[in-house]
Amino acid sequence: MNPTAVGIAGIVVLVFIFLLRMPVGFAMAFVGLLGFSYLVSVGAGLDVLARDYFYVFSSYSLTVIPMFVFMGCIASGAGMSKRLYDAGYLMLGRLRGGLAMATIAGCAGFAAICGSTNACAAAMGRVSLPEMKRYNYDDTLATGTVAAAGSLGILIPPSTIFLVYGIMTEQSIGKLFIAGVFPGLILAGLFVATVTIVCSRNPSLAPAGATASWRDKLDGISGMGEMLVLFLLVITGLFLGWFSPTQAGGAGAAGALLIGLIRRQLAWDGFLTAVKDTLRITCMIMVIVAGATVFGHFMAVSKIPLILADWVSALPLPPMAVMAVIVFIYLIGGCFMDSLAMITLTIPIFYPAIIALGFDPIWFGVIIVLIVEMGVITPPVGINVYVIKGIARDVPIAKIFKGVLPFLIAELIMVGILIAFPKVATFLPSLITY
Repeated sequence: MNPTAVGIAGIVVLVFIFLLRMPVGFAMAFVGLLGFSYLVSVGAGLDVLARDYFYVFSSYSLTVIPMFVFMGCIASGAGMSKRLYDAGYLMLGRLRGGLAMATIAGCAGFAAICGSTNACAAAMGRVSLPEMKRYNYDDTLATGTVAAAGSLGILIPPSTIFLVYGIMTEQSIGKLFIAGVFPGLILAGLFVATVTIVCSRNPSLAPAGATASWRDKLDGISGMGEMLVLFLLVITGLFLGWFSPTQAGGAGAAGALLIGLIRRQLAWDGFLTAVKDTLRITCMIMVIVAGATVFGHFMAVSKIPLILADWVSALPLPPMAVMAVIVFIYLIGGCFMDSLAMITLTIPIFYPAIIALGFDPIWFGVIIVLIVEMGVITPPVGINVYVIKGIARDVPIAKIFKGVLPFLIAELIMVGILIAFPKVATFLPSLITY
């Protein structure tokens, strides 16, 4: 069997193992080891496995992952998600659908200090769903809004998906983070517009709330100050070259810890929970990255990435048409695979083709993160939907999937905007000189 056929067989086996729910990192390492051993030798395969795992777990550049994860866990434990939601409610609650809009604003704010779509959805869901239920919001709108808005956690920086993409493609993590700012804010605005349109067509879905005084609104805005301080500390430090990505994550984590202590809202139990969650999430990501590295070496010896890059470059189609095909593949794959699994499986295959076509790798990173963001709310995998189901146990899963459909349209519009106007993603990174 020639190397290309072995590579294709390996991809098919890997997808099958994913469907059997084997952990992503172990599945990729297992298939990578078998494929590399078959094409080269068993000794070489075992050597690659040991070397790749040692490299990943001893790499200084990967220490950026626990730093940003810890910042998000500490921020959640310190009650920042509730204060962000309260601020959004005071500003928008009087509007029809205002609680849903406040949820979107809260998710956008919390995404700026979190980096995980699941954590964002879970944190904001626990705060906002009881409130929307108390104000007689329709379950479909309420749960769909939280599931969709929680996905902002992997687009608005810092983002664990951007971290993994940057590490796999050797692109600047700082530039990737900053590239996600404008698209993330625009997408949040599109989500708010979606709520407005849905509520205008069916006002019974979301009653208007009470009007808050200007004093209350100012108090609410002051509650957002800590989030803005953390966000500006991290992003400005990266933008101006004060911090490396790892140092920025450390500064953000220290800032979140300091805010929690000053406010006296971070108890010892909350701190221990944040540490445990950080260890669990970080180990999961590191194992996935290590497995993806092993699988990437298997792909390299199978020559599939090079063959695909040459084939794509030779297609009698304009580059944007080829890009549309790749986007479509990601859209379909996102329905069946977790976002990290999708990124780690496909980047070694598609990235060389993208570079051969002359596309900006930072822009492509934003596009891919946006598309896998859609995957976290599309059936049948839709992990964010299951997170919300775990909070709203009385709401049928079909209702939640129905609720996210209008937001999927908004995300498709955002993909179109990025393809039509690449500068939306590349303008800020172009200003960085390091």
